Amino acid sequence: MLRCTFWLAVSLTATAFAADLPIREVILYKHGVGYFERAGELKAGETARIDFKAADMNDVLKSLTITDRNGGKIGSVRYDASEPLQKRLEDFPFAVGNESSLAVFLDQMKGSRLELKMGTDTISGTIVSARMIRATDRAEKETVMLLNDAGEMRAFDLAVASSVKLSDPKLQALLKDYLGVLSQSRSKDRRGVTIESAGSAVRQLIASYMTPAAVWKSSYRLIFGAQDEPTLEGWAIIDNTTGDDWDNVRLSVVSGKPISFITRLYEPRYVQRPEAELAENRAEAPRLFGGAVGALRAEPAPPAALAMRKAEQNVAQDRLGGRETLPSSIASTAEGRDAGELFEYSFAGPVTVKKGESAMLPFVQQKVNTRKLLIYSENFGLHPMDAAEITNSTGKTLDGGPITVYDANTYAGEALVETLKAGDKRLISYGVDLGTRVTTAWDSAREVVREIHLRRGVLTTRAAVEEVKTYTMKNVDAKAKTVIIEHTQRAGFKLLNQKPSETTANAYRFEVKLGPSASEAFGVHEERVVDQTVSISSMTPDLLATFIQNKALSEAGRRQLEQIAQKKREIADNDGALKRTESDLNDLVQDQGRIRSNIQSLNSVSGQQEAVQQYARQLAGVETKLAGLRDSQSLLRRKKGALESELNSLMEKTDF
Repeated sequence: MLRCTFWLAVSLTATAFAADLPIREVILYKHGVGYFERAGELKAGETARIDFKAADMNDVLKSLTITDRNGGKIGSVRYDASEPLQKRLEDFPFAVGNESSLAVFLDQMKGSRLELKMGTDTISGTIVSARMIRATDRAEKETVMLLNDAGEMRAFDLAVASSVKLSDPKLQALLKDYLGVLSQSRSKDRRGVTIESAGSAVRQLIASYMTPAAVWKSSYRLIFGAQDEPTLEGWAIIDNTTGDDWDNVRLSVVSGKPISFITRLYEPRYVQRPEAELAENRAEAPRLFGGAVGALRAEPAPPAALAMRKAEQNVAQDRLGGRETLPSSIASTAEGRDAGELFEYSFAGPVTVKKGESAMLPFVQQKVNTRKLLIYSENFGLHPMDAAEITNSTGKTLDGGPITVYDANTYAGEALVETLKAGDKRLISYGVDLGTRVTTAWDSAREVVREIHLRRGVLTTRAAVEEVKTYTMKNVDAKAKTVIIEHTQRAGFKLLNQKPSETTANAYRFEVKLGPSASEAFGVHEERVVDQTVSISSMTPDLLATFIQNKALSEAGRRQLEQIAQKKREIADNDGALKRTESDLNDLVQDQGRIRSNIQSLNSVSGQQEAVQQYARQLAGVETKLAGLRDSQSLLRRKKGALESELNSLMEKTDF
């Protein structure tokens, strides 16, 4: 009985009453955090405690703000340390185990003053020891041995004492702190932030902070009526995973993605400091000096020490035939406003979402400018997609999300839409139109040279190839349709004499009217321009002639190219003459060698003097011709050099 009474009394003494700061406002964002505001009254001497998940403490310490509506000052803000329980308890001079008795605890207090209330008497003394002893009936009892002021040591049965008190106020405070640490550790995942007020006035506290929160989601219904503009209905889906109830809170959801990150502020951070010491404080070591052997020489210095990281959406094709599809009866009460670069929806009435619960709240229900059409891209295959062009005429930013489309009182399909700013428009596709077929065909024209330029001997031609992609559409339904053709942009190609209805980052969009039970062919004309360069020195006169005759060449350019072509022809003629001369020279040299061989053979035969004379006359004639041909060869070579110099000069000067 005493043991329970002791611990209950100490625990009640160690626990302070804290003011309640319930959640009053919640703002949910799209990037994984939420804004929370708590408010309440803090009386003089009171503290307010807010519990958080341990993983949320970094964000709390980064964003917590505390204000007083009355203009007062806050005394201090304390929070539970992140150290493990065992580490936090190490600094206390005693320990209380799960199965510890009062005697075991008091035995750790040897030398401390203790007060026991025995009936009407109060006994005090210094603790000598405390034990569990076995009585005669084999029952155990707790006793404490005290040294009184008279120097007597006496044992007391703790079961008889009605109260036990440590006389030293410091030990009492330590015990309270110890029990407070144990109390806080009961919730291993919770950490407390304690707010204290300064002065004696009553405080009207507001505490706001950001912590991780489930991302809110958007869900839309697009309902086409018989005649009126379709209605767009938007719902915000929210999840309360914070561990606290949201009772009658002001709730807002924000569209946009501000930058947010985690900075580790909660865990203690230590810096390894270098050791530094004055050289004069170091003791001198003994030195040994060797004997001299020879001449003095310098010893090499020792080396210096080295110094020190899409989800595929399954579209249901269920039909709701036979029922009239009307907007939801729950009217939207959310007010929208721009919040800097973001957009905020604030729900007018208070909202209650218990912890672990989720809710759907309507944030828009308005008529929107929308027209039905078809959209086709070649990767769709044979059929275009049922689509709608939505212009955001709500005056609000529409957050991205799925859209369920109802048409003619039935389910028509589903789509996804990105975040849509006020006044912007977007295409959505929600089904396949089996009543329209589209085929495509390519046609290309031959390459046509558009421009010819020559500068410093380099000829540049700019040629273009025209390509046509023809979309042939057949409407088998007895109603007119509008088809948006999405034609992919290709690198190096540009449109010819056509203007798309709009252009995306990678496609042109063309709008084509398709009559009832009719066919229509629509061609997209593009051209590809290619630049080619070639050195004019490597071109033959015949090849140059093809460029001279090209209509894309200017008159000045034609005259300059003709001069170059003429000079190339002169060089070619000179090269031909030089080649013939060199051939003749080779033939005569061979004849000369043959004649000399004959003369040499005949000189060794008697009676061949006349034949030798004849060969000698032939040899003289050959040598005369050789001399003339060598002179011609030299002249042709000099002429070739002059012509090439003139050609180079022409090419250097040519510019068109």
